[in-house]
Amino acid sequence: MGQDLSMDVHCSTPTTEGSIRYHRMRRILAATFITLLTNVAQAQQPSDPVAPSVSIPNFWNPRARGERVEAPQTGRAVRFMTDDEFPPLHFAGPDGVPTGFAVELARAVCERLTVTCTVQARRFDTLLDALADKQGDVVAAAVPLTPGLRARFLATRPYFRWPARFIARKDRSLPAPSATALAGRNVGIVEGSAHEAYLKAFFPNATRKTFTDLSAAQSALKRGEVEYLFADGLSLALWLNGQEAEGCCTYSGGDYLENRYFGEGIGFVTRTEDAALARALDDALQRVWDDGKYAELYLRFFPISPF
Repeated sequence: MGQDLSMDVHCSTPTTEGSIRYHRMRRILAATFITLLTNVAQAQQPSDPVAPSVSIPNFWNPRARGERVEAPQTGRAVRFMTDDEFPPLHFAGPDGVPTGFAVELARAVCERLTVTCTVQARRFDTLLDALADKQGDVVAAAVPLTPGLRARFLATRPYFRWPARFIARKDRSLPAPSATALAGRNVGIVEGSAHEAYLKAFFPNATRKTFTDLSAAQSALKRGEVEYLFADGLSLALWLNGQEAEGCCTYSGGDYLENRYFGEGIGFVTRTEDAALARALDDALQRVWDDGKYAELYLRFFPISPF
């Protein structure tokens, strides 16, 4: 399960035989995540307190709160569109119904706005075109917020971002990453990734060891061939708590969220003519955070936090 989630989101979907491999890997990832989620839930007793190690990110500025914004009344349901193969953000549940953090957040937003909503699953690479063609009203999926997207559509403030993280072997007693601490130390990274570019810029004296994919880098870390691995935090969270890691490794240091390298994150996407709906969604996201629903959903779908 070495798929780099951030690379799948930030790059276009393959269109030849790579597309078959791409979708197969996403299905495998979905099944693995559901198994992990089930195992975590079974391991926790109802009386167990929330693990203090689970860090819940806060993307909202309390000073930005304004008057409550109501959703425009159109006389019909607001149609959300998502993809069903990208856990934990959006995937098909055991009953085949779309679920995941982004999907359940959309449902919570609809409750705050007291509007009827529907959720339809579509292939990831068709979502924006379907939105432009008015086959739906809102995209709730891991579509990165970029200048290109903003030129065509409106989007809410981010409700999730892609943290970069270092992980290291547990048995080495390695120092937390810093420009000084990593000088001369071996760090695994995926060749050509944003993480490689960031490491070059801010940890110039680290000894970079590049790999063609994240799975190979993870295996090298587990074997002790590199001391650290720097990659997408969500992919690493799933790997650290899966069977493949065998408990070898753990996070080292904090998260890195620089927009220039790791993007702005993801938000709900609407058409430009639906500005009133976009404002209402933004306001509802703030309320979902304020009343604790965001934290509840985050803990449900991120039992192992990437932050």
